[in-house]
Amino acid sequence: MSKKLVAYFSVSGVTAKVAQEIAAVEGADCFEIRPETPYTAADLDWRNPASRSTVEMKDLNCRPALAGSVQNMGDYGVVFVGFPIWWGREPSAVDTFLTAYDFGGKRIVPFCTSGGSDIGETAQRIQALVGEHACVDAGKRLGGEVSEADLKIWTEGLQL
Repeated sequence: MSKKLVAYFSVSGVTAKVAQEIAAVEGADCFEIRPETPYTAADLDWRNPASRSTVEMKDLNCRPALAGSVQNMGDYGVVFVGFPIWWGREPSAVDTFLTAYDFGGKRIVPFCTSGGSDIGETAQRIQALVGEHACVDAGKRLGGEVSEADLKIWTEGLQL
């Protein structure tokens, strides 16, 4: 059985909570994907076309710098990648994380948190970012309140 990692990006704490619950259910390590420059409330104002998050999300090649890194990525065979859905996809900070490592031979299990938006075509975007030598699952949208029992049912169904 290979080691598992839950890497997550969270601004409000919702995704962090779900990620920590998945890590507990799976006996996985946790890594927070943090931007080098934290987001402010003004940066996250989706109604402002000049806000940092809006500008980043309009540029599919945007790769904001991250603080910290996974020192032993080679030890992991399964990597859960969690994030809130922004503008119908994963945030640019997640793209930075996904392009920073060699995921060849690894299984990536995306999950998102959202009040209503689905995970959409995020798995296809992630596959394009990590390359054909990684296996990317379709992923799942999880609400902010998800029970341990529901997480176990989901992860057991993944047959990791």
